[in-house]
Amino acid sequence: MKLRVVGIAVLGLALLPVRIPAQQTEMQREYAAAQQSLAAGDVDRALSMFEKLSHANPEIAEIHATIGVIRFQKGDYTGALKQLDEAKRLKPGLPRLDGLIAMSQAELGQFKEALSKLEETFATATDEPVKRMSGLQLERAYTALRRDSDAVKVALELQQLFPSDPEVLYHNERIFGNFAYLTVQKLVEVAPDSIWRQQAAAEAYESQGSFDEAIAAYRQILTLDPNHRGIHYRIGRCLRERERHTHHPEDLVSAMAEFQQELKLNPQNANAAYEIGELHRLAGEPEPAKTYFEAALKIYPDFPEANVGLGTVLASLDKPAQALPYLKAAVASDPTDEASWYRLSQVERALGDKAQQEAAMKEFLKLHSQNGSTLFKPVRDVSKQEVKADIP
Repeated sequence: MKLRVVGIAVLGLALLPVRIPAQQTEMQREYAAAQQSLAAGDVDRALSMFEKLSHANPEIAEIHATIGVIRFQKGDYTGALKQLDEAKRLKPGLPRLDGLIAMSQAELGQFKEALSKLEETFATATDEPVKRMSGLQLERAYTALRRDSDAVKVALELQQLFPSDPEVLYHNERIFGNFAYLTVQKLVEVAPDSIWRQQAAAEAYESQGSFDEAIAAYRQILTLDPNHRGIHYRIGRCLRERERHTHHPEDLVSAMAEFQQELKLNPQNANAAYEIGELHRLAGEPEPAKTYFEAALKIYPDFPEANVGLGTVLASLDKPAQALPYLKAAVASDPTDEASWYRLSQVERALGDKAQQEAAMKEFLKLHSQNGSTLFKPVRDVSKQEVKADIP
């Protein structure tokens, strides 16, 4: 885990004032020049000047601390730790020293030695950059010491504090992924023959697109517990996705049966009701589609895909005024869904509102041109509404 180094001044030690006797005018000039070089970003020149000052004045803790900060930024953690330890020996109360020593130790793999001070620094830091970096180093220490649940707690706090920080997001993704893997391994260890172990394997197959293996694993769960909720729905989803690749219509027939069976076991499964409605819509059966979309929305009123589905069906039944509020609700719930905007534009056109129709079409075309450009998109557990149309 390689961390981006924080700027020198931000660490709070490099610009500490040093009391130099008035008669030592030459040292005052040299110290001021070194500080100016550091402030100007000429780190190498500043380091050379501070080291010269340190050799001549080895008893000044602040100079050792400044050298330690510079060496830390340059990636010389051994050299940084030596200087910071000396600064602590000379002046134990120097602010932020313990935190930077702990960060240096962490960079050198000395996680046990660093842990307590990293915890203290992260808990007490009020300066955002120090809070951020000590948290990232604490994540690293916890992970190395196999305290994975503690690493997750820090990651969640960092994500709340720095929700748009790409480095925090990158390291947190690795921590969350590692924790998920370890949790599955623990499940295998403690309950290798359980339904939950079987379900984890089935979901893994499904996420990889191995639908035949996933369906077989889900069916194995039903042999253990025929009334296990959610499994018929998962089989139906696998059948739908498999049909998208194989174009075997019998998969859609089988998927319909699975979704219907799921609703019998759990009438509150809005996803299953939506999928049945969507299959009816695709089959050109608007009335039953309308019934199931309405059922899904009764369970989950803010269901974007169900709002789009119902709006689309009502529009196909020449009821654009009734369709309009459902499509507006859909774009309000998910303004990044191009199908919602396209169908809204068609309804606005049917209602004769040219300005709103053009606005919706403009938004659709913008999203459509970006289609596929986003690496990570929200994944919903239902079939996505799609638009098949000639796009200019």
